[in-house]
Amino acid sequence: MTERLKKLCALLSPCEVFADVGCDHGYCARYMLNSKLCKSAVITDISASSLSKAERLLKKYISEGACRPVCCDGLKGVAEGSADLVLIAGMGGEEILKILKESYIPRAFVFQPMKNAEQLRSYLIANGCAIEYDGLFTETRGGLIKHYFAIKGKNSGGTPPYSAAELAYGRDSLGTAELEELLSYELSKNLAYAEGDLSPSSRAQVEERIQFIKGVLRGENN
Repeated sequence: MTERLKKLCALLSPCEVFADVGCDHGYCARYMLNSKLCKSAVITDISASSLSKAERLLKKYISEGACRPVCCDGLKGVAEGSADLVLIAGMGGEEILKILKESYIPRAFVFQPMKNAEQLRSYLIANGCAIEYDGLFTETRGGLIKHYFAIKGKNSGGTPPYSAAELAYGRDSLGTAELEELLSYELSKNLAYAEGDLSPSSRAQVEERIQFIKGVLRGENN
């Protein structure tokens, strides 16, 4: 299991039925079952070949009836209310949004968007979700540090309004060394863009982004 998945699994809470949507190899479901954090699991993937990898990994649990594999698009093979906790990880925020809009927001969830996390946050808040954790973690791979956002919550209860910085980077990320590192990287990248041959509108957008990042680093917009 990768460092990313280990840190993601640490966010998973005990439940009766756990669903891993887009499960890939099935490592998170195996963690939940091995750790007895759930009584049963549902694993889904839109790709039959990807699902077959998870089926091989979880063959023992499937044969015992403790794990149910479903080849489907998103949550379409998981009836609403049938899983107490749903994990959707390793895909873009826009893909997670598409899944939720085409089906439902799970009772309890952990989402790990690879990009466009701000759009996902906005949607969850607008739909009355209670966000319990919205932070950032890192993984070192091949000598490079990768940054990942994780959002944990429930589909009801509501969340206090987010500031611009919280929407962009997650409420629990602010003030952390991980976010400072990510912001420093984003700032240097945008400063490099600003040195290029840009149209007036593109330059204005880049300059606005630079000022926003600097503001978050100074603790503004929070």
